[in-house]
Amino acid sequence: MREAVLDNGIRVITERRPDVRSVAVGVWIDQGSAHETPESGGVSHLMEHLVFKGTERRTAHEIALSLESLGGSLDAYTTREHTSYQAHVLDEHLPVALDVLADLVLHPLLDPADLELEKDVVIEEIAGVEDTPDDLVFDLHGAEFWNGHTYGRPILGTRESVRAFQIDELRSLHSERYQGRNIVLGCVGNIEHDDVVNQLAELFGGVAAGRESPGIEEPTDTISGRISVVRDAAQAHLVIGHATPSFSDPVRDALLLISGAFGGGMSSRLFQKIREELALAYAVYAFQSFYSMAGMAGVYVGTRPEASEQALDGILREYGKLCEHGITGEELEQAKSHARGRSILAMESTGARLLRLVGFTLRGEPYRDLDESLARIDAVTLEEVSAACQRFYNPDDQYTLSLGPA
Repeated sequence: MREAVLDNGIRVITERRPDVRSVAVGVWIDQGSAHETPESGGVSHLMEHLVFKGTERRTAHEIALSLESLGGSLDAYTTREHTSYQAHVLDEHLPVALDVLADLVLHPLLDPADLELEKDVVIEEIAGVEDTPDDLVFDLHGAEFWNGHTYGRPILGTRESVRAFQIDELRSLHSERYQGRNIVLGCVGNIEHDDVVNQLAELFGGVAAGRESPGIEEPTDTISGRISVVRDAAQAHLVIGHATPSFSDPVRDALLLISGAFGGGMSSRLFQKIREELALAYAVYAFQSFYSMAGMAGVYVGTRPEASEQALDGILREYGKLCEHGITGEELEQAKSHARGRSILAMESTGARLLRLVGFTLRGEPYRDLDESLARIDAVTLEEVSAACQRFYNPDDQYTLSLGPA
């Protein structure tokens, strides 16, 4: 891993992989749904869409064709805390990919006519989520669970907020947030660090340093209890969650291992109990979400409406066992082995390596190579896991939202 900082504050992180013929490269902007107000909900995601409608040098079709014609790919996504634009190409096509990304990020047309068209596209995307209950239930759960905090706002926004946007709001967001101090550039593959930095300095060097995006406030109040949202559906979908510290807290490693043992695969407790033994669900799993100021650990299950109470009761019983007794030494070792294997296998992908590489910078953490990260996992003790189980998996402290028929 090597890094550099351009004169305007843009951070550049690279990793050379001479054993591959490809390059994964991306631009991260410190702007996501957690930076928005209720009135501006969805503006970050709408901006991500709008830049693909055309730039000062390329039409929307030319943008789409620029890397696809070379066998590469171009993609983007918005999270609660960042907006990202990424490309994956052969190493010989890196200059083209960098030029396209710089053009997209720095020089979008932001045309009013394009905005009106893209509003309809995003509203269709919102409708798609509403027609996908196993996605919608997480949005509904988060909106209640975070109790007014920005982490609970939907990344896509609402129909009302999206329809209300004017082009001046998008232009203002671009001029304020797409600035040097808010940009991280990452590149992994068959590259030379100095060559990449020189190319990026030429393409991004003229960007103003600007001001850093405002920080996200720490959530002060999450809730527990239960709520049901009535909706016609073939299944009932339930999400159970509890607040955790942010990704910078050392307890994160213990929580990842607990999640693996509790509901991370076919051998996990929840899969064996809820699916294999009781046949109450096809999909049941544990999850964790870590942000800069807080996080969540929880469980999702989709089940027959008439079996939802039995499924919830069975899951909460497993919560109770986990809280009282923790996991066994054998389960801990299996969870460590599982985490180790997934981490090592993921490193065979330049895209996964890019996400890991840039993640340290986005989180403000010092870089750790794979061996150091695996050593942290191996160092987690049974006592630390038991303490985390008691702290975050008490069945009486969870917040459950169910979505489905009455």
